[in-house]
Amino acid sequence: MSNLFVNTITDASGGTTATINGYTPTVSNMAGRNKIINGAMVFDQRNAGASVTPTSSTYTLDRWQATLSQASKMSVQQSSTAPAGFINSTLITSLSAYSVGASDFFDYRQPIEGFNVADLAWGTASAATITLSFWVRSSLTGTFGGAVKNSAANRSYPFTYTISAANTWEQKAVTITGDTSGTWLTTNGAGLILQIGLGVGSTYSGTAGSWAGSNYLSATGATSVVGTNGATFYITGVQLEKGSVATPFEHRHYGTELALCQRYYEIGSFVSMTGIGNPYPTVPFKVTKRAAAASTTVTNSRSLTMAIINDASSSGYATAIYQNSNDGAANITYFTASAEL
Repeated sequence: MSNLFVNTITDASGGTTATINGYTPTVSNMAGRNKIINGAMVFDQRNAGASVTPTSSTYTLDRWQATLSQASKMSVQQSSTAPAGFINSTLITSLSAYSVGASDFFDYRQPIEGFNVADLAWGTASAATITLSFWVRSSLTGTFGGAVKNSAANRSYPFTYTISAANTWEQKAVTITGDTSGTWLTTNGAGLILQIGLGVGSTYSGTAGSWAGSNYLSATGATSVVGTNGATFYITGVQLEKGSVATPFEHRHYGTELALCQRYYEIGSFVSMTGIGNPYPTVPFKVTKRAAAASTTVTNSRSLTMAIINDASSSGYATAIYQNSNDGAANITYFTASAEL
């Protein structure tokens, strides 16, 4: 584990270094290096900042999923408590003093689409090293854990990091050697899954710092957040990038980051007014979806029929259009659509 972050790099003569993580450090080619979406925890389309108590597998803030073996042991909420340079974080609060069993697991994760990690070439002899960096704050101190794994859950790399002071923001970095084995998707499936452990039993915990042919979610001996009633755990500024150096967090433009989130989940509305016999109104999604979208919530002002039309003919990947029945009157339709991994 490394806690070194690059702001300015100079060579032995005092000049600027030629490369960082294999790139010449210019604005153009250092952009897009963060493979995490919503790493600054700014977007919470589903809950608008409200606290949620996840069940078995629940998406919370955009792109972030809480997975757990026992319900009602923790809550998840967008928070305005954040380190300098950030305005939001995720707050996870333990709701009891739960004793984690061997097969129990609690984690906060982000599945990363295969297209976005194809350049890592994992599963080949050319597998690239990655560096994970983030800001963390907890009421607990000690050794904490997490892991990265593939979609088949048969290749994983547990890691650890240390929280030294309670209720204090600390920045962490973990460098992971690329996996030359296993199958790592490079399509619109889950190419790589990042997991932050919050209490993981021995069945899903492995030795930190090495690859294993197992489904590990954290490292052996890591602190359990859910083991202490009222314990708090904040995280933000999550960045996963190619290379062995943790560069400063990539703050993408607000609209760009929102569009990245909307590829997987979108909330929207539209107004329509058509005459009887006219074609039904259609409204395209703001962003092409990762896969065929499923509607989770549909309401409108006149209780009319509304359907999702998924069309993959134009780009080879699922796009979607909303349609609602017409009755010659104005109608406002509200919708959500999910294409999560």
